[in-house]
Amino acid sequence: MRRTALTALIAAGVAAAGVTTSTQVFAYGAGDLYTRVGVAKIAPKSDNGDINTLGMTGLGVDVDDESGFAFTLGYRFHDRMGLELLAAWPFEHDISIADGAVNGTTKHLPPTLTLQYYPLGGTPARVQPYVGAGINYTHFSDEEVNVPGASLELEDSWGAAGQLGIDVLIDEHWAMNAAAWYIDIDADTNVAGADAGTVEIDPMVVMAGISYRF
Repeated sequence: MRRTALTALIAAGVAAAGVTTSTQVFAYGAGDLYTRVGVAKIAPKSDNGDINTLGMTGLGVDVDDESGFAFTLGYRFHDRMGLELLAAWPFEHDISIADGAVNGTTKHLPPTLTLQYYPLGGTPARVQPYVGAGINYTHFSDEEVNVPGASLELEDSWGAAGQLGIDVLIDEHWAMNAAAWYIDIDADTNVAGADAGTVEIDPMVVMAGISYRF
C-alpha cells in the first residue's frame, strides 16, 4: 500500500509537469507564507509488533488505516528552503491484538515539523516539487479495549520524519498539492498499569488537497 501511494504521488507530479507548461510567471520563493489543506490517509505498517501482558507473550498488534482532515502551515525563508508544520484533527485507529482476541481504539495527534528543500524555488516553474526531513511528536488519547476492567495506554512518541511533495501552481495564490510523509512512531504500551512492550506504528501519511499562499 505504501509503495502504491508513493508511486501514485510521483506519477501525479510527472503528469502535472507535462500539462502545466506556461509562460506566465508566479512569484514562488523567499517570504512565502502558506497553508495546505486536504484529506490525509494514515497507513501504519502491516506488522506493528508484539506486546506481553497477563502472563502471555508475543501477542501480535495490528493498527488499522484511518483517513481525515489535515492541514499544514509553512514559511519559505529562502527561495529553495522552508519550514512546514503538519497538523490535523485527532485520528482514531482501530487496534487488534492477538488476531482479534482483543480489540480496541486510540486517538492520536501527529504534529510534524520538517525542513524543506525546493529544487525549483525561485524559478518560473509552475510545478514545484519538494522534499523534507524533520521530527514528529505523537500524542495518544482515549485508548479503549473491549475487555471489562482492562486498560490500555499508549505513551507519547518522538521520532524522525521524511517528506516528499509537489505543488502545481494555478495562480498567484492557489495551487494543487499532494504530499507524503514517512513517520517513525514507536509507542511504549501499558496494559492494566504494567509495561507491555512497544507498538511500532511507523505510518505512511498521504495527503491530497489545495495550497494557498498569503
